[in-house]
Amino acid sequence: MNNNILLLIIALGLSDYCYAGETKIYVWKDKNGVLVFSDTPHSGAKEVKLTSQNLTMPATNTDILNEQTQPQKTVFNITISSPEHNQTIHENTGTVYVTSQITPRFESGFTIQLFIDGKANGPASNDSTFAVKNVQRGEHSLQLKLFNNKNKIIALSEPCIFFMRRKGLALGN
Repeated sequence: MNNNILLLIIALGLSDYCYAGETKIYVWKDKNGVLVFSDTPHSGAKEVKLTSQNLTMPATNTDILNEQTQPQKTVFNITISSPEHNQTIHENTGTVYVTSQITPRFESGFTIQLFIDGKANGPASNDSTFAVKNVQRGEHSLQLKLFNNKNKIIALSEPCIFFMRRKGLALGN
């Protein structure tokens, strides 16, 4: 009984193989000049003769499909554009305007916090320009921190020293 089943399976397999060899393929050009292949004959079609039933493609290296590309981590840089380092500001109201530059471009969700003399000058904001008011006479340091959208520091500016010069009340200096 097992031999009969085995013979039946072999016969069916060979019949499919032979049938595939008998399948005819036709080719013709349609009205737009496009080459059309089909197993159904068409008027003006020519039969394509296959020289081999063993049509194989060469092996292709698929290792590149498995490689995990790591996104490159962007390195941000923040600098104080104004005031310049060691600049003296002559402003009787004690107001200093601090501007910053971020490279590459400032992204949505990022914030900047200004520190003057090591103390935060208000909360972090999405503005790159700050107005600091009522700065006392003398030497002061500025520094900026750039935060990403997860509130993590991703860049820190170099300290910038400036000097505030205000007219004194006594003796007009």
